[in-house]
Amino acid sequence: MARAPSKHGRDQALGFLSDLQDWELSLKDKDKKMRPQQPIKEAAPKSRDYGTSSYSTNYDPMNTVSSSFASEDGLPDAASEKDLGNEYFKQKKFKEAIDCYSRSIALTPTAVAFANRAMSYIKIKRFQEAENDCTEALNLDDRYIKAYSRRATARKEQGKLKEYIEDTEFALRLEPHNQEIKKQYAEAKSLYEKGILQKVSGAIKISEQDKQKVEKSGTTVNGHSIQPVSSTTQRTETTAVGDHTKKINTNGKQASKLSVQELASRAASRAKALAAENITPPSSAYQFEASWRGLSGDRALQAKLLKAISPSALPQIFKNALIVHILVDILKCVTTFFIDEMDLAVSILENLTKVPRFDTLILFLSSNDKADLAKIWNEVFYNEATPIEYAEKLDNLRAKYCLKR
Repeated sequence: MARAPSKHGRDQALGFLSDLQDWELSLKDKDKKMRPQQPIKEAAPKSRDYGTSSYSTNYDPMNTVSSSFASEDGLPDAASEKDLGNEYFKQKKFKEAIDCYSRSIALTPTAVAFANRAMSYIKIKRFQEAENDCTEALNLDDRYIKAYSRRATARKEQGKLKEYIEDTEFALRLEPHNQEIKKQYAEAKSLYEKGILQKVSGAIKISEQDKQKVEKSGTTVNGHSIQPVSSTTQRTETTAVGDHTKKINTNGKQASKLSVQELASRAASRAKALAAENITPPSSAYQFEASWRGLSGDRALQAKLLKAISPSALPQIFKNALIVHILVDILKCVTTFFIDEMDLAVSILENLTKVPRFDTLILFLSSNDKADLAKIWNEVFYNEATPIEYAEKLDNLRAKYCLKR
Protein backbone atom coordinates (compact mmCIF):
# COMPACT_ATOMS: atom_id res chain seq x y z
CA MET A 1 0.00 0.00 0.00
CA ALA A 2 1.39 3.37 -0.99
CA ARG A 3 2.31 5.72 1.80
CA ALA A 4 0.66 9.17 1.91
CA PRO A 5 3.06 12.09 1.47
CA SER A 6 4.09 13.83 4.66
CA LYS A 7 3.31 17.48 5.43
CA HIS A 8 6.96 18.36 4.84
CA GLY A 9 6.87 16.79 1.37
CA ARG A 10 3.75 18.71 0.43
CA ASP A 11 5.34 21.97 1.54
CA GLN A 12 8.41 21.22 -0.62
CA ALA A 13 6.25 20.54 -3.70
CA LEU A 14 4.26 23.75 -3.22
CA GLY A 15 7.46 25.71 -2.83
CA PHE A 16 8.82 24.23 -6.04
CA LEU A 17 5.68 25.19 -7.98
CA SER A 18 5.88 28.72 -6.57
CA ASP A 19 9.49 29.01 -7.75
CA LEU A 20 8.47 27.88 -11.24
CA GLN A 21 5.76 30.55 -11.43
CA ASP A 22 8.20 33.26 -10.30
CA TRP A 23 10.71 32.11 -12.92
CA GLU A 24 8.07 32.26 -15.68
CA LEU A 25 7.00 35.78 -14.66
CA SER A 26 10.61 36.97 -14.62
CA LEU A 27 11.14 35.65 -18.16
CA LYS A 28 8.04 37.48 -19.42
CA ASP A 29 9.23 40.67 -17.74
CA LYS A 30 12.67 40.40 -19.41
CA ASP A 31 11.00 39.74 -22.78
CA LYS A 32 8.93 42.91 -22.45
CA LYS A 33 12.01 44.97 -21.58
CA MET A 34 13.91 43.61 -24.60
CA ARG A 35 11.16 44.62 -27.06
CA PRO A 36 11.44 48.19 -28.45
CA GLN A 37 8.82 50.49 -27.03
CA GLN A 38 6.54 52.22 -29.55
CA PRO A 39 6.21 55.97 -28.99
CA ILE A 40 2.74 57.03 -27.96
CA LYS A 41 1.06 59.00 -30.72
CA GLU A 42 -1.65 61.58 -30.46
CA ALA A 43 -5.11 60.32 -31.18
CA ALA A 44 -5.89 60.43 -34.90
CA PRO A 45 -8.97 62.37 -35.99
CA LYS A 46 -12.07 60.25 -36.11
CA SER A 47 -12.70 58.97 -39.64
CA ARG A 48 -15.97 58.30 -41.39
CA ASP A 49 -17.58 54.90 -40.82
CA TYR A 50 -17.44 52.64 -43.90
CA GLY A 51 -18.81 49.57 -42.17
CA THR A 52 -15.37 48.25 -41.21
CA SER A 53 -13.37 48.21 -37.99
CA SER A 54 -12.01 51.63 -36.97
CA TYR A 55 -8.32 52.41 -36.87
CA SER A 56 -6.33 52.34 -33.69
CA THR A 57 -6.01 55.80 -32.17
CA ASN A 58 -2.23 55.67 -32.04
CA TYR A 59 -1.72 54.82 -35.75
CA ASP A 60 0.90 56.63 -37.81
CA PRO A 61 0.63 55.55 -41.50
CA MET A 62 4.28 56.30 -42.23
CA ASN A 63 5.93 54.46 -39.36
CA THR A 64 3.64 51.95 -37.67
CA VAL A 65 0.77 49.66 -38.44
CA SER A 66 -2.60 49.86 -36.72
CA SER A 67 -2.99 47.26 -34.01
CA SER A 68 -6.27 46.15 -35.59
CA PHE A 69 -4.36 45.20 -38.78
CA ALA A 70 -1.22 43.78 -37.21
CA SER A 71 -0.34 40.10 -37.09
CA GLU A 72 -0.43 38.13 -33.86
CA ASP A 73 3.21 38.77 -33.01
CA GLY A 74 2.71 42.55 -33.36
CA LEU A 75 4.56 42.80 -36.69
CA PRO A 76 2.98 43.96 -39.98
CA ASP A 77 2.20 41.46 -42.74
CA ALA A 78 1.41 41.89 -46.44
CA ALA A 79 -2.31 41.15 -46.14
CA SER A 80 -2.88 43.58 -43.27
CA GLU A 81 -1.02 46.37 -45.10
CA LYS A 82 -3.09 45.75 -48.23
CA ASP A 83 -6.33 45.83 -46.22
CA LEU A 84 -5.27 49.05 -44.55
CA GLY A 85 -4.48 50.51 -47.97
CA ASN A 86 -8.01 49.62 -49.05
CA GLU A 87 -9.40 51.49 -46.07
CA TYR A 88 -7.36 54.60 -46.94
CA PHE A 89 -8.49 54.33 -50.58
CA LYS A 90 -12.15 54.34 -49.49
CA GLN A 91 -11.44 57.58 -47.63
CA LYS A 92 -9.78 59.00 -50.77
CA LYS A 93 -6.43 59.23 -48.95
CA PHE A 94 -4.61 57.97 -52.01
CA LYS A 95 -1.03 58.81 -50.98
CA GLU A 96 -1.48 57.00 -47.66
CA ALA A 97 -2.99 54.07 -49.56
CA ILE A 98 0.07 53.99 -51.86
CA ASP A 99 2.34 53.82 -48.79
CA CYS A 100 0.41 50.83 -47.44
CA TYR A 101 0.36 48.99 -50.77
CA SER A 102 4.09 49.65 -51.16
CA ARG A 103 4.80 48.03 -47.77
CA SER A 104 2.55 45.11 -48.70
CA ILE A 105 4.47 44.62 -51.95
CA ALA A 106 7.80 44.86 -50.11
CA LEU A 107 6.68 42.07 -47.74
CA THR A 108 4.99 39.81 -50.32
CA PRO A 109 4.44 40.99 -53.93
CA THR A 110 0.96 40.10 -55.23
CA ALA A 111 -0.98 41.00 -58.37
CA VAL A 112 -3.78 42.50 -56.27
CA ALA A 113 -1.46 44.81 -54.32
CA PHE A 114 0.21 46.06 -57.53
CA ALA A 115 -3.18 46.62 -59.22
CA ASN A 116 -4.55 48.44 -56.18
CA ARG A 117 -1.52 50.71 -56.01
CA ALA A 118 -1.96 51.35 -59.74
CA MET A 119 -5.53 52.48 -59.13
CA SER A 120 -4.28 54.87 -56.45
CA TYR A 121 -1.70 56.26 -58.89
CA ILE A 122 -4.47 56.79 -61.47
CA LYS A 123 -6.46 58.80 -58.93
CA ILE A 124 -3.54 61.22 -58.45
CA LYS A 125 -2.81 61.28 -62.22
CA ARG A 126 0.54 59.47 -62.07
CA PHE A 127 -0.30 57.39 -65.11
CA GLN A 128 3.15 56.02 -66.01
CA GLU A 129 3.58 54.57 -62.50
CA ALA A 130 0.07 53.10 -62.79
CA GLU A 131 0.94 51.45 -66.11
CA ASN A 132 4.16 50.02 -64.65
CA ASP A 133 2.32 48.58 -61.63
CA CYS A 134 -0.33 46.94 -63.82
CA THR A 135 2.41 45.34 -65.92
CA GLU A 136 3.99 43.96 -62.72
CA ALA A 137 0.57 42.62 -61.67
CA LEU A 138 0.15 40.86 -65.03
CA ASN A 139 3.62 39.34 -64.75
CA LEU A 140 2.34 37.68 -61.58
CA ASP A 141 -1.13 36.82 -62.93
CA ASP A 142 -1.68 37.29 -66.67
CA ARG A 143 -5.44 36.65 -66.40
CA TYR A 144 -6.12 39.41 -63.87
CA ILE A 145 -8.84 41.43 -65.62
CA LYS A 146 -8.62 44.47 -63.32
CA ALA A 147 -4.93 44.87 -64.16
CA TYR A 148 -5.70 44.93 -67.91
CA SER A 149 -8.56 47.39 -67.38
CA ARG A 150 -6.51 49.74 -65.20
CA ARG A 151 -3.49 49.61 -67.49
CA ALA A 152 -5.80 50.43 -70.39
CA THR A 153 -7.02 53.50 -68.49
CA ALA A 154 -3.46 54.59 -67.71
CA ARG A 155 -2.41 54.14 -71.35
CA LYS A 156 -5.44 56.06 -72.62
CA GLU A 157 -4.55 59.02 -70.40
CA GLN A 158 -1.02 58.97 -71.86
CA GLY A 159 -2.35 58.96 -75.42
CA LYS A 160 -1.19 55.38 -76.10
CA LEU A 161 -4.33 54.50 -78.07
CA LYS A 162 -2.92 51.42 -79.83
CA GLU A 163 -1.85 49.87 -76.51
CA TYR A 164 -5.15 51.01 -74.98
CA ILE A 165 -7.21 49.05 -77.49
CA GLU A 166 -4.89 46.02 -77.21
CA ASP A 167 -5.40 45.78 -73.45
CA THR A 168 -9.18 46.08 -73.67
CA GLU A 169 -9.36 43.60 -76.56
CA PHE A 170 -7.32 40.99 -74.69
CA ALA A 171 -9.37 41.48 -71.52
CA LEU A 172 -12.57 41.03 -73.51
CA ARG A 173 -11.29 37.74 -74.89
CA LEU A 174 -10.69 36.51 -71.36
CA GLU A 175 -14.13 37.64 -70.15
CA PRO A 176 -16.39 38.15 -73.19
CA HIS A 177 -19.49 38.76 -71.03
CA ASN A 178 -17.94 41.41 -68.77
CA GLN A 179 -20.11 44.49 -69.41
CA GLU A 180 -17.56 46.95 -68.01
CA ILE A 181 -14.83 45.57 -70.30
CA LYS A 182 -17.22 45.65 -73.28
CA LYS A 183 -17.90 49.32 -72.65
CA GLN A 184 -14.19 50.10 -72.26
CA TYR A 185 -13.35 48.22 -75.48
CA ALA A 186 -16.04 50.12 -77.43
CA GLU A 187 -14.61 53.42 -76.16
CA ALA A 188 -11.06 52.35 -77.04
CA LYS A 189 -12.08 51.34 -80.55
CA SER A 190 -13.93 54.63 -81.09
CA LEU A 191 -10.98 56.72 -79.88
CA TYR A 192 -8.51 54.74 -81.98
CA GLU A 193 -10.54 55.17 -85.17
CA LYS A 194 -11.09 58.85 -84.39
CA GLY A 195 -7.33 59.27 -83.97
CA ILE A 196 -6.73 57.81 -87.44
CA LEU A 197 -9.37 60.11 -88.96
CA GLN A 198 -7.76 63.13 -87.33
CA LYS A 199 -4.39 62.19 -88.85
CA VAL A 200 -5.97 61.85 -92.30
CA SER A 201 -7.87 65.13 -91.91
CA GLY A 202 -4.68 66.87 -90.82
CA ALA A 203 -2.81 65.59 -93.87
CA ILE A 204 -5.62 66.74 -96.19
CA LYS A 205 -5.74 70.18 -94.50
CA ILE A 206 -1.99 70.67 -94.91
CA SER A 207 -2.28 69.70 -98.57
CA GLU A 208 -5.06 72.25 -99.13
CA GLN A 209 -3.06 75.00 -97.40
CA ASP A 210 -0.08 74.33 -99.68
CA LYS A 211 -2.38 74.50 -102.69
CA GLN A 212 -3.76 77.87 -101.58
CA LYS A 213 -0.23 79.22 -101.20
CA VAL A 214 0.62 78.17 -104.75
CA GLU A 215 -2.50 79.79 -106.18
CA LYS A 216 -1.75 83.17 -104.57
CA SER A 217 -0.11 85.74 -106.82
CA GLY A 218 3.60 86.15 -106.32
CA THR A 219 3.66 83.59 -103.48
CA THR A 220 6.97 82.02 -102.56
CA VAL A 221 6.90 78.34 -101.62
CA ASN A 222 10.04 76.60 -100.42
CA GLY A 223 12.15 79.48 -101.66
CA HIS A 224 10.79 79.40 -105.24
CA SER A 225 8.80 82.28 -106.69
CA ILE A 226 5.39 81.26 -108.13
CA GLN A 227 4.24 83.49 -111.04
CA PRO A 228 0.59 84.61 -111.19
CA VAL A 229 -1.73 82.98 -113.71
CA SER A 230 -3.22 85.31 -116.34
CA SER A 231 -6.89 86.23 -116.01
CA THR A 232 -7.62 84.79 -119.46
CA THR A 233 -6.19 81.42 -118.51
CA GLN A 234 -8.13 81.51 -115.25
CA ARG A 235 -11.44 82.12 -117.10
CA THR A 236 -10.89 79.32 -119.62
CA GLU A 237 -10.05 76.84 -116.87
CA THR A 238 -12.86 77.86 -114.50
CA THR A 239 -15.38 75.38 -115.94
CA ALA A 240 -12.97 72.47 -115.85
CA VAL A 241 -11.97 73.26 -112.29
CA GLY A 242 -15.63 73.52 -111.27
CA ASP A 243 -16.42 70.13 -112.75
CA HIS A 244 -13.39 68.60 -111.03
CA THR A 245 -14.46 70.16 -107.72
CA LYS A 246 -17.91 68.62 -108.05
CA LYS A 247 -16.37 65.20 -108.59
CA ILE A 248 -14.19 65.67 -105.51
CA ASN A 249 -17.19 66.70 -103.40
CA THR A 250 -19.27 63.78 -104.72
CA ASN A 251 -16.58 61.25 -103.96
CA GLY A 252 -15.28 62.98 -100.82
CA LYS A 253 -16.55 60.41 -98.37
CA GLN A 254 -15.27 57.51 -100.46
CA ALA A 255 -11.85 59.15 -100.83
CA SER A 256 -11.68 59.80 -97.10
CA LYS A 257 -12.58 56.17 -96.41
CA LEU A 258 -9.93 54.94 -98.80
CA SER A 259 -7.40 57.26 -97.18
CA VAL A 260 -8.18 55.80 -93.74
CA GLN A 261 -7.86 52.25 -95.05
CA GLU A 262 -4.63 53.08 -96.83
CA LEU A 263 -3.21 54.74 -93.73
CA ALA A 264 -4.22 51.78 -91.56
CA SER A 265 -2.63 49.39 -94.04
CA ARG A 266 0.61 51.36 -94.10
CA ALA A 267 0.65 51.56 -90.31
CA ALA A 268 0.16 47.79 -90.08
CA SER A 269 3.00 47.20 -92.53
CA ARG A 270 5.34 49.46 -90.56
CA ALA A 271 4.34 47.77 -87.30
CA LYS A 272 5.01 44.34 -88.78
CA ALA A 273 8.40 45.40 -90.11
CA LEU A 274 9.32 46.84 -86.72
CA ALA A 275 8.11 43.70 -84.93
CA ALA A 276 10.20 41.52 -87.26
CA GLU A 277 13.32 43.47 -86.31
CA ASN A 278 12.64 43.18 -82.59
CA ILE A 279 11.46 39.60 -82.06
CA THR A 280 12.17 38.66 -78.45
CA PRO A 281 10.85 35.74 -76.38
CA PRO A 282 7.61 36.80 -74.62
CA SER A 283 7.20 36.23 -70.90
CA SER A 284 3.40 36.13 -70.75
CA ALA A 285 0.37 35.12 -72.80
CA TYR A 286 -0.45 38.79 -73.36
CA GLN A 287 3.00 39.53 -74.79
CA PHE A 288 2.85 36.42 -76.98
CA GLU A 289 -0.57 37.26 -78.41
CA ALA A 290 0.36 40.90 -79.03
CA SER A 291 3.48 39.81 -80.95
CA TRP A 292 1.62 37.02 -82.74
CA ARG A 293 -1.12 39.38 -83.93
CA GLY A 294 1.49 41.89 -85.03
CA LEU A 295 3.00 39.22 -87.32
CA SER A 296 -0.33 37.87 -88.59
CA GLY A 297 -0.34 36.86 -92.23
CA ASP A 298 3.40 36.11 -92.24
CA ARG A 299 4.02 32.50 -91.21
CA ALA A 300 7.76 32.88 -91.59
CA LEU A 301 7.89 35.63 -88.95
CA GLN A 302 5.47 33.78 -86.67
CA ALA A 303 7.68 30.70 -86.97
CA LYS A 304 10.65 32.88 -86.05
CA LEU A 305 8.79 33.99 -82.91
CA LEU A 306 7.98 30.37 -81.97
CA LYS A 307 11.59 29.32 -82.45
CA ALA A 308 12.75 32.14 -80.17
CA ILE A 309 10.85 30.49 -77.30
CA SER A 310 12.15 27.46 -75.45
CA PRO A 311 9.37 24.81 -75.79
CA SER A 312 9.64 24.00 -72.08
CA ALA A 313 8.76 27.64 -71.29
CA LEU A 314 5.37 27.47 -73.06
CA PRO A 315 3.38 26.24 -70.00
CA GLN A 316 4.84 29.06 -67.87
CA ILE A 317 4.19 31.69 -70.55
CA PHE A 318 0.57 30.75 -71.23
CA LYS A 319 -0.36 29.53 -67.73
CA ASN A 320 -4.16 29.38 -67.96
CA ALA A 321 -4.53 32.10 -70.61
CA LEU A 322 -4.12 30.07 -73.82
CA ILE A 323 -7.16 30.43 -76.07
CA VAL A 324 -8.46 28.13 -78.81
CA HIS A 325 -7.73 30.16 -81.92
CA ILE A 326 -4.15 30.86 -80.80
CA LEU A 327 -3.57 27.14 -80.17
CA VAL A 328 -4.90 26.20 -83.61
CA ASP A 329 -2.86 28.96 -85.25
CA ILE A 330 0.33 27.76 -83.51
CA LEU A 331 -0.21 24.21 -84.76
CA LYS A 332 -0.73 25.48 -88.31
CA CYS A 333 2.48 27.48 -88.03
CA VAL A 334 4.42 24.43 -86.79
CA THR A 335 3.60 22.66 -90.06
CA THR A 336 5.77 25.21 -91.92
CA PHE A 337 8.99 23.95 -90.30
CA PHE A 338 7.98 20.44 -89.17
CA ILE A 339 9.93 18.56 -91.84
CA ASP A 340 13.16 20.55 -91.42
CA GLU A 341 13.09 20.86 -87.60
CA MET A 342 11.09 17.84 -86.46
CA ASP A 343 12.66 17.59 -83.02
CA LEU A 344 11.72 21.21 -82.18
CA ALA A 345 8.24 20.83 -83.66
CA VAL A 346 7.45 17.68 -81.64
CA SER A 347 8.77 19.35 -78.48
CA ILE A 348 6.42 22.31 -79.05
CA LEU A 349 3.46 19.96 -79.53
CA GLU A 350 4.36 18.09 -76.32
CA ASN A 351 4.79 21.18 -74.18
CA LEU A 352 1.54 22.74 -75.36
CA THR A 353 -0.26 19.77 -73.78
CA LYS A 354 1.34 20.72 -70.45
CA VAL A 355 -0.26 24.20 -70.44
CA PRO A 356 -2.76 24.47 -67.54
CA ARG A 357 -6.37 23.75 -68.55
CA PHE A 358 -5.23 22.21 -71.86
CA ASP A 359 -7.74 19.33 -71.57
CA THR A 360 -10.57 21.83 -71.04
CA LEU A 361 -9.35 23.96 -73.94
CA ILE A 362 -9.48 20.99 -76.31
CA LEU A 363 -13.14 20.45 -75.43
CA PHE A 364 -13.93 23.90 -76.89
CA LEU A 365 -12.47 23.12 -80.32
CA SER A 366 -15.11 23.61 -82.99
CA SER A 367 -15.85 20.87 -85.53
CA ASN A 368 -13.98 22.91 -88.17
CA ASP A 369 -10.96 23.26 -85.86
CA LYS A 370 -10.93 19.51 -85.21
CA ALA A 371 -11.19 18.81 -88.93
CA ASP A 372 -8.27 21.16 -89.65
CA LEU A 373 -6.09 19.58 -86.95
CA ALA A 374 -6.94 16.04 -88.07
CA LYS A 375 -5.91 16.98 -91.61
CA ILE A 376 -2.64 18.49 -90.33
CA TRP A 377 -1.92 15.35 -88.30
CA ASN A 378 -2.61 12.94 -91.17
CA GLU A 379 -0.89 14.89 -93.92
CA VAL A 380 2.07 16.47 -92.09
CA PHE A 381 2.74 15.20 -88.57
CA TYR A 382 1.92 11.50 -88.87
CA ASN A 383 2.36 9.99 -92.31
CA GLU A 384 4.49 7.35 -94.03
CA ALA A 385 7.47 9.69 -94.22
CA THR A 386 7.53 10.33 -90.44
CA PRO A 387 10.63 8.72 -88.87
CA ILE A 388 9.85 5.84 -86.52
CA GLU A 389 11.44 7.59 -83.50
CA TYR A 390 8.83 10.40 -83.78
CA ALA A 391 5.87 8.33 -84.97
CA GLU A 392 5.10 6.83 -81.55
CA LYS A 393 5.29 10.22 -79.82
CA LEU A 394 3.01 11.82 -82.40
CA ASP A 395 0.54 8.94 -82.16
CA ASN A 396 0.32 9.45 -78.38
CA LEU A 397 -0.03 13.22 -78.85
CA ARG A 398 -2.90 12.66 -81.28
CA ALA A 399 -4.90 11.20 -78.37
CA LYS A 400 -4.10 14.18 -76.14
CA TYR A 401 -5.39 16.51 -78.85
CA CYS A 402 -8.53 14.34 -78.99
CA LEU A 403 -8.13 13.57 -82.69
CA LYS A 404 -9.53 10.39 -84.22
CA ARG A 405 -7.23 8.08 -86.11
